[in-house]
Amino acid sequence: MKSLWFCGVFIMLGANEALMAQTKDYPITPVPFTQVHFSDSFWAPRLEVNRAVSIPAAFEQAEQTGRMDNFKIAGGLMEGQHQGLFGFDDTDPYKIAEGASYALMVKPDPKLDAYLDELIGYFAAAQEDDGYLYTTLTNQACDIVKWCHPEKERWDNLQHSHELYNAGHMYEAAVAHYQATGERNFLDVALRNADLICATFNEDGLNIPPGHEEIELGLVKLYRVTGDEKYLRTAKFFMDIRGRSINGRELWGAYNQDHKPVTEQDEAVGHAVRAAYLYAAMTDIAAIYGDKDYRDAVDKLWQNVVSRKLYLTGGIGARHEGESFGENYELPNATAYNETCAAIALVNWAHRMFLLHGDSQYIDVLERTLYNGLIVGVSLDGKHYFYPNPLASDGKWDFNKGSAERQPWFGCACCPGNVTRFVASVPGLAYASKDDSLYVNLYVAGEAEIAMTDQAVKLDVETNYPWDGQVKVTAEPEKVDQTWTLRLRLPGWAWNRPIPSDLYRYAQTDESQVALCVNGESVTFRVEQGYARVTRAWQAGDTVELNLPMSVRRIMAHDKVEANQGRVALQRGPLVYCLEAKDNLDVDIDEFKLTNQAELAVDYRPDVLGGIAVLNINQPGLSEPVIAIPYNVWCNRGANPMAVWLVSR
Repeated sequence: MKSLWFCGVFIMLGANEALMAQTKDYPITPVPFTQVHFSDSFWAPRLEVNRAVSIPAAFEQAEQTGRMDNFKIAGGLMEGQHQGLFGFDDTDPYKIAEGASYALMVKPDPKLDAYLDELIGYFAAAQEDDGYLYTTLTNQACDIVKWCHPEKERWDNLQHSHELYNAGHMYEAAVAHYQATGERNFLDVALRNADLICATFNEDGLNIPPGHEEIELGLVKLYRVTGDEKYLRTAKFFMDIRGRSINGRELWGAYNQDHKPVTEQDEAVGHAVRAAYLYAAMTDIAAIYGDKDYRDAVDKLWQNVVSRKLYLTGGIGARHEGESFGENYELPNATAYNETCAAIALVNWAHRMFLLHGDSQYIDVLERTLYNGLIVGVSLDGKHYFYPNPLASDGKWDFNKGSAERQPWFGCACCPGNVTRFVASVPGLAYASKDDSLYVNLYVAGEAEIAMTDQAVKLDVETNYPWDGQVKVTAEPEKVDQTWTLRLRLPGWAWNRPIPSDLYRYAQTDESQVALCVNGESVTFRVEQGYARVTRAWQAGDTVELNLPMSVRRIMAHDKVEANQGRVALQRGPLVYCLEAKDNLDVDIDEFKLTNQAELAVDYRPDVLGGIAVLNINQPGLSEPVIAIPYNVWCNRGANPMAVWLVSR
């Protein structure tokens, strides 16, 4: 069997596959999401809603807004006028198709499979003879599409056209579909387009990078599925020429991360989604090529984000203007942008950083973003979305592209499609392996089948995480009496480190201790890179129990974060909490002052917002407790005031 990476996970290829996957890659191998089966009350329902509701609803929206028709028009399958304002609208069907392909890997669905084949037929028809595929130009719609369109010829406005960005999402979707079905119809479309781009962009051809990074990630995936190194070389070429004025090209500046060569960049700047896609691709190059310059650069960029530009909820991108990072420590609350797509990009980058370095700090950030600033982007019903994700709201300002609450779709619809493809693959973030070590990164009830170098292991996990911190792992190794190491992540929040920097700190030290038992007996354990190591000759049915302290913690921001001076936030386990007016009708959310004397009690309510643990804030002088809910479920009951950071006295 051979491994294939995509969307943050590896998929296993059969030995008789014609397409060969290369072997040089990250030192740590993630476990494919198809080998991980969640059965918990937090993620399992979200995965099913994504499959049964979000993906069909997104396809319907794409059809109603003409995105599918644009391909039909380009392919001569229908007559009509090109629809939409954006040159990147082609990516929405691609991204939803990627999510649908992941869903097929988990649960066969002949109707969905047939729908994808029909959709791929539209893509193939729209593709020009030499492989070019971009409906805006093929449909001669440059005078209709007012934003991000090329002029009148291919490649002549790459700063804005999104021609290459579209291609990257197509490649990722095509790889996912090939792995889900074994059919090459979509993959062949992608490869024809990639061959054209590889022949066009090189040292002897066009020396222009993409305006919006993404194709680099798609090209790496094509390299993995085909073993053809030209795709990898072209991905690196696009990164190598960024920030370099070759043949007199005028640099596009910090907004496009085109202000200096990528290996010289040390501060996260510009459009946050573009930046995080770039940093994830740079991490791919650092790992696959063993490139020290790229590795040093992503390490510096990571440190800048985590210590200067990361929201407590794990969001990135402080400014609505340019959907961009702000200055160091510029982290406003009500005007925070924190695009949902940026959270997805950060999780994918963080996962790659873990696979490169093997340190739990990257999963700490991944988990913070995943449970807070990312999943908040989609409603519990799976049909409504946030584009930006602020940390405060007055319930009136239309921060969400013209609304104060989630919307079913957007003119620029990048977030809904991105959510569908990401949520379907979340189980692929939970486990990883290296040699004789098995990493447990996320604690979710369910089962996993994991292949290590010389051993296959089935894990059964029992836990009610994130609502409590008790985790029981039962191992069923294929070979008994064989020695290997189970590495259990000790989240930073469990030992007085909210994130791996001084950007946030706990108001008080918690003396509670992490406890570990093996087969019912308490054991001491060695901690290495943030993981508790359990090394033994394993027997069938061996159990490891981890108890993570889950007291409610008050968090303070660095003194240089002006927006949060004199304020505290509340966190329990991985979840950041907020006050929402729906629960506190007699409280002015913005003016509420959390006293040091307030008692914070946990109350699990299975009938509220899908089942959540609320915090009862029993404040002296108030007859009723003030209620805090997890940030990730706010605004599921309509627009209303909300605040994460509370005035403290």
